[in-house]
Amino acid sequence: MNKIPLFFQGISQIVGEEKMGLLILVDKEEQRQLTIPCDEEMLRQFDLRLSRMAVRNLMLPEVLWQVISSQTDLHFEILINDLIDELYRAILYNTETLEPISIRACDAVLLSHIGKVPLFIEERLMMRQSVPFVREATGVAMPLNALSDNMLKEALDKAVQNENYELASHLRDEILRRKQR
Repeated sequence: MNKIPLFFQGISQIVGEEKMGLLILVDKEEQRQLTIPCDEEMLRQFDLRLSRMAVRNLMLPEVLWQVISSQTDLHFEILINDLIDELYRAILYNTETLEPISIRACDAVLLSHIGKVPLFIEERLMMRQSVPFVREATGVAMPLNALSDNMLKEALDKAVQNENYELASHLRDEILRRKQR
């Protein structure tokens, strides 16, 4: 299995969806990007870290990571290795024992950001789910299979309202595909 290193690029709001956001990850060459949907609480957690507030070093994830890294010789990596039911799956594993621990992908990105834990994605998943990275883009593209059912329905409604019938057809097909599961 080949794996590609990922790097946190930033967060993005989803227009019309206040309770959801996107974590933007890029490959080392900044050629491809992966977007991971996250909830409102995770957006808040990233906002706290990105604001560089002094209190962030006293928050539980940072303190626990400091304990782990200062009192043990354990080394970890994170691998995003699957997409199941529109959710990315990630594994935190000890690099010596390879013991895996499942973790939500958005939490894995936060842990990587806090503890500088190397973050990777399985190469085939990256090629299937990523889109070209455009540094100054005003919007963020993401694959349909990473959207929640509610997000798909809202996108379908907007596409019909805007008379974008080709997009509406793709969205409808994805909704029907999911119902057949």
